[in-house]
Amino acid sequence: MDDTFDTHSSAARATEAPAPEAPDLGTPDLGTPDLGTPDSGAPGQLPPIDIEVIEASQLMTMLPHRYPFLLVDRLVEVRRGHSAIGIKNVTVNENFFLGHFPGHPIMPGVLIVESMAQTAAALVIETLAPGTAIPIVYFMSIDYAKFRRPVLPGDQLRIHVVKSRQRGTVWRFDGQAKVNGVLVAEASFTAMIKDEQGNAGAPDGTPPNGAQVAG
Repeated sequence: MDDTFDTHSSAARATEAPAPEAPDLGTPDLGTPDLGTPDSGAPGQLPPIDIEVIEASQLMTMLPHRYPFLLVDRLVEVRRGHSAIGIKNVTVNENFFLGHFPGHPIMPGVLIVESMAQTAAALVIETLAPGTAIPIVYFMSIDYAKFRRPVLPGDQLRIHVVKSRQRGTVWRFDGQAKVNGVLVAEASFTAMIKDEQGNAGAPDGTPPNGAQVAG
């Protein structure tokens, strides 16, 4: 019997083929969803700011609302066709605090969403017709509204709105309202644009059924 040790065959048996690498499935996104718009370029890449500030006096030339229902004091960081931040200083003198609620004033959640809609309406008007008030913006739907913390007298709302979709005269936005950097409310909403000649909605220029003026 040949007891010679076969080093070549033993080495071959001892050497194991490397295990195949597991496929890279990416890191799941479990945090706050990115509000970036799908048609705005690379994710997370913001376009340059077009207007640093739009003050209340100019807003009133763009929006039909007046006190006590003008719920945006100014716009900042306006990026036409993309996003804007509305500022609302919530004071103890707000008329809705008289009944909501006596002795425990809290800003109604529906008015926070309305402030998002007004911010979006001003963004649309600034995008389509800078410096004029040609379009009227009709509020069509609200989805995924969540109210996370109460908004109290003395708070400053920073209302972030980002366009997520646009098809013809219909725009869709994602909105987040924050106080001191903390998220207090969020919602997605849709609006339809109608110009002064009635070129949206019904043939006679009336808004679609159920739509409300948002700007």
